[in-house]
Amino acid sequence: MKITLLPGDGIGPEIVTATVKVMDAAAKKFGFALEYDHQLLGGCAIDAYNDPYPEVTQKSAKAADAVLLGAVGGPKWDNVDPSIRPEKGLLRIRKDLGLYCNLRPMKVSKFTAHLSPLKPERVENTDLLIVRELTGGIYFGTHNEAAMVDGVETASDVDLYTRPEVERIARKAFEAAKVRRGKVTSVDKANVLAESRMWRRIVTEMQAKEYPEIELNHLYVDNCAMQLVLNPGQFDVVLTNNIFGDILSDEASVLGGSIGLLPSASLGDGTGLYEPIHGSAPDIAGQGIANPTGTILSAAMLFRYSLDQQAAADAVEAAVDKVYEAGYRTADLFGEGMTKVNTQEMGELVAKALLEA
Repeated sequence: MKITLLPGDGIGPEIVTATVKVMDAAAKKFGFALEYDHQLLGGCAIDAYNDPYPEVTQKSAKAADAVLLGAVGGPKWDNVDPSIRPEKGLLRIRKDLGLYCNLRPMKVSKFTAHLSPLKPERVENTDLLIVRELTGGIYFGTHNEAAMVDGVETASDVDLYTRPEVERIARKAFEAAKVRRGKVTSVDKANVLAESRMWRRIVTEMQAKEYPEIELNHLYVDNCAMQLVLNPGQFDVVLTNNIFGDILSDEASVLGGSIGLLPSASLGDGTGLYEPIHGSAPDIAGQGIANPTGTILSAAMLFRYSLDQQAAADAVEAAVDKVYEAGYRTADLFGEGMTKVNTQEMGELVAKALLEA
């Protein structure tokens, strides 16, 4: 099975290297083979090709069974032309692969609940999945840069969705709920936005016609943001558009104590893209202290959703829990009574736990 590796910028190469150790261990244990193709995306691709998403990377990604990404961006490229910023590479690969669905699971382990900014009893055993639409909405609508209009500087961005876009992302959320706890919370701003009113109407229609067994409720985005702090355990599957999902998933990410813990999957109808939710952290790059757990768990999602290796996915997740239960921590989670390990050691420990299970 062919995997395109895009280590990217900052800590990306370190966390991807640690994760490949775990992927190789899973392949060995469960009897399948992985073939890796290393390519460039983001700032490193700008340096090499003057393009954050060069043609060679495009070809590799489209030919792969799945893509694993580290992270992109950093201050080194803050002043490049806006058309070739590192983040443009990420947007382009999502569009190129038709990745309209972003899955962000947020599961709080009992081994890390005490690190949450919330009280442990409020957040422990939280297990939610954010399903975010990824290729529509205001990020991909018409952008009118600042200009003088009737003597006043003015700028605008159009928030646009079509019925097919809403239907396909809602279907992903309902299908996910079928194999979880059977509840979808759809998030919008229907009291203000026309796009949200259409979104709410379509989602409601789909639930009634196609998924009557799924419990559906609606929340305005501001209330959802509050509820994630007050009672995160109430959520199962959270369905939302591109911009709201961007914000809410980052809010949810801190509930478990570290942004370094959480994975994500971007899916469409072909090749899937998997990455930790955090950025490139250039301030700690090269120091060997980055937490690779989010990337390792992204690889578990890769096994589950793209390679149909369910047992391998479960084994990776169980191995991560075993390592945390044994008290091993990278610097972001280190505390009294713990054993501090570096990035590569964490990957080796998870791989060892997987093989010994």
